[in-house]
Amino acid sequence: MYSQVVQSAITVGLGGSAGLESPIAVTGAAIGSNFAQTYKLDYRERTLLLAAGATAGIASAFNAPIAGMMFAFEILLTGVVFTDFIPLAVAAVCGNLISRMLLREEVLFHFKTRHAFDYHNVPYYLVLGILCGLYARYFVLITSYVEEYFQHLKLSRIHKAMAGGAVLSVLCVLYPPLFGEGYDTIKALTNGEVRLVMESSFFRFIGYRDWVVLVFLTVICLLKAFASSITIYSGGNGGNFAPSLFAGGTLGFVFALFCQQIGIIDVPVENLVLVGMAGVMSGVLYAPLTAIFLIAESSSGYDLFIPLMMVSVMAYLIGKWFSPVSPDLKKLVDQGKIFTREHDRNLLSLLRTIDLIDQDVQVVNINAPFTELVELVRQGKRNVIAVIDDHFSLVGIITMDDLRPILFNQEACIASTIAGLMRLPPAFINESDSLMMVVKKFDETGVWNLPVVKSDGVYVGFISKSSVLNRYRQLLQAHSG
Repeated sequence: MYSQVVQSAITVGLGGSAGLESPIAVTGAAIGSNFAQTYKLDYRERTLLLAAGATAGIASAFNAPIAGMMFAFEILLTGVVFTDFIPLAVAAVCGNLISRMLLREEVLFHFKTRHAFDYHNVPYYLVLGILCGLYARYFVLITSYVEEYFQHLKLSRIHKAMAGGAVLSVLCVLYPPLFGEGYDTIKALTNGEVRLVMESSFFRFIGYRDWVVLVFLTVICLLKAFASSITIYSGGNGGNFAPSLFAGGTLGFVFALFCQQIGIIDVPVENLVLVGMAGVMSGVLYAPLTAIFLIAESSSGYDLFIPLMMVSVMAYLIGKWFSPVSPDLKKLVDQGKIFTREHDRNLLSLLRTIDLIDQDVQVVNINAPFTELVELVRQGKRNVIAVIDDHFSLVGIITMDDLRPILFNQEACIASTIAGLMRLPPAFINESDSLMMVVKKFDETGVWNLPVVKSDGVYVGFISKSSVLNRYRQLLQAHSG
């Protein structure tokens, strides 16, 4: 609860090119989770309190209670039911009210001159939606590249932080708008104070002509992805909320300025800045509803719902076209450590393969006499018998269907051997396999029982489809109650 607050304040306060909103959401979630664990609440209530804490954090950071709720639904919760709205709404209202009383802030992005929505400007928003989607993909790829680079860098944590800080310092000296969150830069651009943005950079020696401003801001937009990812993955603490909003606003301003340069008049500059912020955030975080309501609430831009929806959805769809799962979450999803929007997969991720193994299935050595197998059949109640070798490795299985034709034929029994009667199972389950992989193997083979082995082939037991279904049904009842 405390480390996120302290670390993010140090990171952003000293100029780290990241945002405070993600650490605020994590802190709120930690408070909710700790509260639930203190009072020993069940899984569903603990998850809901975790989401409520994050909701309150986002609502207070942006003065946007609805956006806080949308963030919880899109990022944290799955299988949402109507009753979940009540605690989230209470958390959002409380977070927003306390923030207003303590900070006395009304609107985060207050622009002096902003145009009302005009349907004649729809072509601008369509083009901007495509640009936001492509830029969001660029942002994600750069972030992944920088993360992988620092992970493979053979340096201590302190040396990584020093290297990242050195690179970030150079970037901020050359391009001061990269310093910190960048919200002031966005406000300055929309209020016509471009000189203020450029005065501390070396570009001021070139001049303040329109094409110079266009090049300067384009470079800023491209470098923001590097600056924010270096800040976070070299050892800083922050999130992509503010960087994506900054990059989207800058991209919207660059697009508006470009339109003006090629002779198009009456370009809604402020609208494009606001809508661009929502578009890039939607494409980076895969959260279009959060982006739409965040910008609408934090700028009093409710009249811009139509362009906000257009650009956010377009950017989101472009991002989904490149990667169905958010790249920030893909590794955790592949490892089964977090939920996705697939409710079945969410429940199965709560189960462990090792807990469903039945070790009471009879086994027989491949070199044993056939009479020993007959005796096992006489005493056993199962439909399958595991065949192992002297090292207890599984070499095959024998089912009652295999035995039935020869059990009552004495000559056939005398002539039969275990090795000749056994067969390989249609698939093997490794004890480290996820339940999703186990279910997939059951679906592919169409059988009811599959053997479980260790990585070296040693026999462990069997898993039946009925045990998986029974446990799944129990979880379904527990999480839908």
